[in-house]
Amino acid sequence: MDLSLSTEQQSFRTLARDFLQREAVPFRQEWDRAESVNLAIVPKMAQIGFFGLTIPEEHGGLGGDYLTYALGMEELGRADSALRGIVSVSNGLFGKSVLRFGSDEQKQQWLPGIADASLLGCFALTEPGTGSDAGNLTTRAERSGSDYVITGQKIYITNGTWAHGALVFARTGGSGPRGVTAFLVPTDTPGFEAREVKGKLGLRGQATAEIFLDDVRVPESARLGEEGQGFTVAMTSLDKGRVSVAAGCVGLAQACLDSSVAYATERTQFGRPIAGFQLVQEMIADMSLDVDAARLLVWRAVDLLDRGLGDTPEFRLAASKAKLFASEAAVRAANHCIQVYGGSGYVDDNPAEKYLRDARVMTLYEGTSQIQKLLIGRAETGINAFT
Repeated sequence: MDLSLSTEQQSFRTLARDFLQREAVPFRQEWDRAESVNLAIVPKMAQIGFFGLTIPEEHGGLGGDYLTYALGMEELGRADSALRGIVSVSNGLFGKSVLRFGSDEQKQQWLPGIADASLLGCFALTEPGTGSDAGNLTTRAERSGSDYVITGQKIYITNGTWAHGALVFARTGGSGPRGVTAFLVPTDTPGFEAREVKGKLGLRGQATAEIFLDDVRVPESARLGEEGQGFTVAMTSLDKGRVSVAAGCVGLAQACLDSSVAYATERTQFGRPIAGFQLVQEMIADMSLDVDAARLLVWRAVDLLDRGLGDTPEFRLAASKAKLFASEAAVRAANHCIQVYGGSGYVDDNPAEKYLRDARVMTLYEGTSQIQKLLIGRAETGINAFT
């Protein structure tokens, strides 16, 4: 389903797919078992352009449109969702926040390194007691002369043990969203500690960390945006991050479909390929429909971004719809994929079980499916069900 992709977009997709088929797919099971990707792939991914997409050339990036970015995220999700998270968090949640809200000095400090992956970023928002209710986080940043001193704890932070910079959200004022401020914190700052979270169900090759901030002192120049603007920074970033997650889910669902078709046309039972059985075809048809529908929802959202409408209610609604549908579709596709494989899908010699483990978390981060439904419901009715 190419619709009106430009020659450049098609070329990038082909380049990305060929690279990942060679450099990632043969190793993804090994990385999954080891609970870590081989970080040697990161600079190679940067050379392809994954980390520089949508970062302007003046800041060391490739420029480019959001549809090309979505194509890249789809290919990463198709090859190994753990890789997509590395790029999406560093380039997207961290890099695009600096691009949107940062000073000239902050952009110069961080963006060239993010674009060439010599620096990785993480997005330190979630706390042990604060997930969906991000406006009520408890990490604090207290004024100390011209500095801020940050104290608190973060959890489930992608790239946390690999990152060179953390976008940390902390409370500088009173209660609620208006008291939250964002800070760009080098991870080698005294008092900053990241501990890797092991034993995850899926995305095992992707570093996930618990972060401890013990009197972490940063200068005022580390503040991203104004005091009290942190919640806006976070929500703006997450709106776009939802599109990245959705695009990755399209790729994951496409991988489930491709794998199911390949297996069903080769595996024989009762003297014929199992693809000849009606109920197997039903599952394959369901996957195919979900993939196309999810991709179109993603492309509608990125079209709004490319037309400069990323700050509009229309985009926020489109992003929530794309993320909700695509993440749930990825879980359905992975379930179907295991069913097509039968018992063979339940062991890690085949990719089906990894697809399901990786897909499951997609309904949780960047806003759970339930949060997306509340956002969609509020947009349709004008009534806020959050309070």
